[in-house]
Amino acid sequence: MAQILSGTAVAAKVLERIADETKRGGIAPTLAVIIVGGDPASRVYVDNKKKDCARVGFHSLEYALPADVGQTKLLALIETLNSDPRVHGILCQMPLPRDIDERAVTRAISPAKDVDAFHPENVGRILLGDPVFLPCTPAGVMELLAEAGISLEGRHVVVVGRSSIVGKPMAMLALGANATVTICHSKTADLAGITRQADVLVAAVGRANFITADMVREGAVVIDVGINRLENGKLRGDVDYEAVAEKASWITPVPGGVGPMTRAMLLQNTLAAAAASI
Repeated sequence: MAQILSGTAVAAKVLERIADETKRGGIAPTLAVIIVGGDPASRVYVDNKKKDCARVGFHSLEYALPADVGQTKLLALIETLNSDPRVHGILCQMPLPRDIDERAVTRAISPAKDVDAFHPENVGRILLGDPVFLPCTPAGVMELLAEAGISLEGRHVVVVGRSSIVGKPMAMLALGANATVTICHSKTADLAGITRQADVLVAAVGRANFITADMVREGAVVIDVGINRLENGKLRGDVDYEAVAEKASWITPVPGGVGPMTRAMLLQNTLAAAAASI
């Protein structure tokens, strides 16, 4: 039976460390969060970020805009925040309304305040191995593995999912840790045959219970990035947790796994942005 990689427990340690560094640093980092429209999941996520900020001594600014705000006004707000020296980190909660170009919004945020690490400049620095900020979810995964004493050096990491937010940067961080990396996606032939080769399997496809026990090798480490809401309202990951836990050596739960780590890494990036602004 697999041991649990608890993101809740590790994130608490990270937040405690951030709070201590904030006290010693003499500056209270400020995170500005923009939310457009009334998506319930986005609302919950933003509220949790505000709680995390209060917990570590950060200032939190929220800009709640109506769904019909339009791209011009949203970009104008971002430019105002870019120019405000009191703001150290800017986050625009996704998804955005269909009439707003998410890429344009991502590019508009100053790379120095892009604490999500989505700006093309920051993405490029990750690829070059010279990051200013680490992408929050992959960085959270790496922190979880480090806390458990799980080294990626020389191991085969298989990432299922090729998004720019998780899959691709996860592969880059694993490569930087000297792993051999395979990225799989919807067009991958013999997907199960490849995932069974993984020493560490990262599932980031956004489909509940997609990774089944027959796709996992005995003793593998399984990281479930997915958060899917079922018809009964319950949350499930991309991994068939109960069945896979019988084969894996370590596994992340959903909820309480990668999710809390993503938020913790966001604050770690905001602290770094504040320190760089001094």
